[in-house]
Amino acid sequence: MQVVEGLPESIKTKERGSIMKALTFAEFMEFASLMLAGLRDHVAELTGRGIDETFTNELETQNNEIHILDAEQEKLKAEQITKTAELNAKRQQMEKKLSEAKTLVKLAIEKSHWLEFGIKDKR
Repeated sequence: MQVVEGLPESIKTKERGSIMKALTFAEFMEFASLMLAGLRDHVAELTGRGIDETFTNELETQNNEIHILDAEQEKLKAEQITKTAELNAKRQQMEKKLSEAKTLVKLAIEKSHWLEFGIKDKR
């Protein structure tokens, strides 16, 4: 087991290799920010291990792109909520009109022709 510092208590201890999968998106982004800060602060010690400025810059670019995509996704979610409300309101209006039409058809048209209007009622 590996103990990971700087993460919420609920996920500090995880089996090696499964830490990223156990994080929520917010926890993942917090972890990424901490990692980037640490990499920037200790670039000299890590250069010999393959983590140089290019690596850190690429990671930071990915981090920035994820923030942009997340913001776009949140905007789309908000738009979807608004559109769903509009759709539901329009459907309610249409249901009232259809109900009115059904009632009037049943009053004016013989039962034998109701199926032509999509009415499957028996009476």
